[in-house]
Order: sequence, then C-alpha cells, then structure tokens
Amino acid sequence: MAKKSKTQKAKASAARQQRKAERELEAQNPQLAQAAAEEPEKKGLFKKSADAAPASSDSGKAAKKADEKPKKKRFQFFRDVKAEMKRVTWPTRTDVLRWSGVVVVALLFFGIFVAVLDNAIITPLLVLVSGIGA
Repeated sequence: MAKKSKTQKAKASAARQQRKAERELEAQNPQLAQAAAEEPEKKGLFKKSADAAPASSDSGKAAKKADEKPKKKRFQFFRDVKAEMKRVTWPTRTDVLRWSGVVVVALLFFGIFVAVLDNAIITPLLVLVSGIGA
C-alpha cells in the first residue's frame, strides 16, 4: 500500500472530525439529525448549492444574478492555490545547486559523447561505405 501524502492525511483527518461532529450533534439533538438525514447531500461534480437562486420568469434579473458572483466564490481558486503552496515541500538552496550541477554535467557528458560518436566513428564509416573518399 502506498504512503499517503500530507494532503490526503489532512483530508482524511478533516473528514473524521466532520463525522465526529455530526455524531455529537446527533447525540445532542436527534430531531435535527433526523431532518438532516431526510435531505441527503448531493456529492459529485455538479451538486447544487443551497444558495443557488431559483429560476424566475424575469430572465433579466436572473441573468444579472448569475453574472454577479460573491467575492467568496470569485477568489476561492487563489485561496486554494495559496493553501496548496504552503503544503509544498520546497528543496533547500544546496539541493537546488547540487541537482543543477548534476544536470549540467550530464548535458556536457552526453553532448561530448554524441559529438565523438558522430565525428570519430559514424562519419568515417559512412565515407568508407559510400566510397566518396576513393
């Protein structure tokens, strides 16, 4: 079984806390829990939010409301990006310099290898086979 990432562990922990809070709420107020059980929450990509406005006969007002997004939803992507960037494990300066050096050395090695292979082996063989030198 593969190791869970920090994000997966955090999501699992949040889900456990939410279930625990729901159980405590159910223990405190069984009527409220029963009402919540009657309205199952839709899960998935296209679930409807509770604050979605119902369609009205006046399409001008409905279109205007659809264009106006609350600030909470408008900038949610950027807040999510910021939160995700905090979870990233960034390499240290020495790691970056070390691995950059490895890449440069590898590029030089393979560049020289291909140049030698081309000029010292392949080109003379092609000249010999084609008979251009004769």
